[in-house]
Amino acid sequence: MRTRTTITAVMAALAVSLVGCSGSDSGEDAKPGATETTAASSAPSTGAGATEKAAGIPPEPTAAQRAELLRALAAANPGIVKYEDKAIDAARNQCSAINGGSAKADWAASQRFTYEDVTTTEAQGKQINEALKGLGFCKP
Repeated sequence: MRTRTTITAVMAALAVSLVGCSGSDSGEDAKPGATETTAASSAPSTGAGATEKAAGIPPEPTAAQRAELLRALAAANPGIVKYEDKAIDAARNQCSAINGGSAKADWAASQRFTYEDVTTTEAQGKQINEALKGLGFCKP
C-alpha cells in the first residue's frame, strides 16, 4: 500500500511539474528568452532528484559503484546485465520497493528485471534484493 501511495505522489509531482512547463510567453519580451530557454534546459533539474529521493530511489551510481552493482546482479541472474542500462535503472527503481518495506519486494524485483529476452524468477528477485541491501546501494 505504501508503494502505491509513493508512486501516486511521484506521478502527481511529475504531472504538476509538466503543467508548469507548458505555459508560453507572449509579446516582444518573449523573443529574446528563446536562447535563455535553451541554456536553462541543459542545466540539470533538481526537482527530479528530490522526487526520486522521496521515492527511495538512489542517484545514478558512479563508475566504480556501477561495475560492482553489475557484478552483484550478474551473480543472481547473468542475463540481466546483458542490458546494462536497463539493469541499473531496474536496480535504482527496486530500491523504492526495498526502502518502502514492500511485502512483495522479491516479486517486484522479478518483474523489474524481466525485460526483452531476459526472465527473472522470484527466487532470483530475492537474490537481487539481498545483493542490493548487501552493497548498501539502497541507502535511504
